[in-house]
Amino acid sequence: MNANHHHHRSDLVRLATRAMSERGLQPEFSDKVKQQLAHITGPADERSADIRDLTGLLWCSIDNDDSLDLDQLTVSEVLAQGAVKLLVAIADVDALVKKGSAIDDHARANTSSVYTSARIFPMLPERLSTDLTSLNPQVDRLALVTEMVFDADATLVSATLYRARVRNQAKLAYDAVSAWIDGTGPLPQAAAVVSGMAAQLKTQDTLAQKLKVLRHLAGSLEFQSFQPRAVFDGEKVVDLRQQEQNRARQLIEEVMIATNGCTARHLAAQGGSSLRRVVRSPERWLRIVAVAKEYGETLPNEPDSKALENFLSKRHRADPLRFPDLSLVIVKLMGRGEYVVETKGQLPIGHFGLAVRDYIHSTAPNRRFPDLITSRLLKAALAHQTAPYSTAELAALAQHCTRQEDAAQKVERQITKSEAALVLESHIGQHFEGIVTGNSQDGVWVRVFSPPAEGKLVSHAPDLKVGNKVRVKLVSTNVERGFIDFVLAS
Repeated sequence: MNANHHHHRSDLVRLATRAMSERGLQPEFSDKVKQQLAHITGPADERSADIRDLTGLLWCSIDNDDSLDLDQLTVSEVLAQGAVKLLVAIADVDALVKKGSAIDDHARANTSSVYTSARIFPMLPERLSTDLTSLNPQVDRLALVTEMVFDADATLVSATLYRARVRNQAKLAYDAVSAWIDGTGPLPQAAAVVSGMAAQLKTQDTLAQKLKVLRHLAGSLEFQSFQPRAVFDGEKVVDLRQQEQNRARQLIEEVMIATNGCTARHLAAQGGSSLRRVVRSPERWLRIVAVAKEYGETLPNEPDSKALENFLSKRHRADPLRFPDLSLVIVKLMGRGEYVVETKGQLPIGHFGLAVRDYIHSTAPNRRFPDLITSRLLKAALAHQTAPYSTAELAALAQHCTRQEDAAQKVERQITKSEAALVLESHIGQHFEGIVTGNSQDGVWVRVFSPPAEGKLVSHAPDLKVGNKVRVKLVSTNVERGFIDFVLAS
């Protein structure tokens, strides 16, 4: 038990740094990286006929409030008969971070930025990822652009990929944009001062909602994750807040899924190898069938994403309170995503969760190494040059990126548990309302609602079932190990 309640943000930073090292990730940049960084004097500024000047378009970024590593911009144009042209610009990180350089070696080692509330461990030095390679407002940056045309029903008609120079006209945040879309808040000031930006956002939101409908008709799965984030007041952790899905997040999600599909198909059409992101057809499908049966629903005996989506949608409507826990059960049974190499003539594995055949990670090169790999493959294909990675090298990178992504997620989950323990350590003895999220030989687990946190029930409770509502008393916390212990309230 933590009796002194003395933990602060610095403790979380220490725990996160230690967790990085224990998981085989590098928490700090090497001297070689710092030396290379010192010789980079400014953003990339290539000039060639194949780099289009699109700086005059009404580009905007939408990301988290505190995001500084901006990877993508969007802009749209309404065409005849309800069609929409959508352009997505992805930061050309490779223009400054060359394959085999010291900075690239660090990115290759970690393969992603690791996000904890107390400290971010960026894949690239912040002078790059939040400045020189970031699509920051009111500066010109090199980008890879995917130009897509959708008909009035949001069916993709055509896609063209090319290099361009772009300029972010408005840096926007999810929650503020979503509030404006929902009619509960004003148009964000950064958008209000740009003539035509409001219409841009409405067009993109309408298109995204149509794309979402089409995906779910095809069987794309809708999950709701339990992702509380710590809220700080200086060094003190004062609260936990659950990140809610909203219209602006949906907008970017749909646009990025469409962009990733176009990139995957473009590289496949060139005949070379590429690094695909896949979620295989679930091997434990019959266990998913059994879970559905517990809710009185019948799924086919063969994997069927559309049938599973119908079941999940029905449960979400019927019981939104418990849906995050059902989502977690299904996600675990489906198995994790992974990176694989696709070669010419190979039948794509596809992404079961998204119900798509062609999928690749390409839209976050400041944050994910697979996206930087894809950027390099795409630039070589556009220039009709030899691919910068051999098939054998891509195969090794696929395994490495999958392994390191798993390590990064474990670090983030571990620190999330410590954050919750830190918030709750000053509430020992208090009572909370919650629901049972797990009951196995390892014990009974309870998720409390306010603050959103999960802990173990250490009192005897053999008859509790997953989904039961309970009232519990907090008896101890351990910030170092991320433990939270409850007993049933008398």
